Amino acid sequence: MNMKTINKLLAITICATAFAASAAITKAEHKTAIGDAEMAYKRANATCSALAGHAKNVCVAEAKAERVYAVAKTDGEYKNTPKAVFDGRKQVAKAEYDLAKVKCDAKAGNDKDVCVKEAKALEVRALEDAKAGNTISDARADAGAAKNTANYKVALEKCDAFSGDTKDVCVKNAKATFNK
Repeated sequence: MNMKTINKLLAITICATAFAASAAITKAEHKTAIGDAEMAYKRANATCSALAGHAKNVCVAEAKAERVYAVAKTDGEYKNTPKAVFDGRKQVAKAEYDLAKVKCDAKAGNDKDVCVKEAKALEVRALEDAKAGNTISDARADAGAAKNTANYKVALEKCDAFSGDTKDVCVKNAKATFNK
């Protein structure tokens, strides 16, 4: 996963936090915002139709992710409840995971496996952060454990690129780093 994707995910997480504190909007504003999100999606999808292959798949996945984010943000502002914000964060995490998986399709072998594991780890972290943001401190501890496990799986997948003693050392380091 490249830095641009990671930065985008961080920005979306920050924005998701920001929309948690935003003011409520009216039913008419909600309806207008949903319509705007759908129109933006249709325009982006039309742009994607000029592309082919992997580039088209990525373009469509990005358009879907943007639509999910816009709708989740709008729903959170309209409903103005912790559950609406949590549901929106879950939807954004899933959309970003789907986008990351599509981007991984351009890779092969272990690089693809690592890419998919990293995407899954990002989704797990986003979901656990959403849960921890809406619950008490015990849930935060559970969230930390889930994130640790996801990161450990990524580290192990990276070790698969090696063999022999190098792989053994890599696995040992991953176990030590993530207390497994």
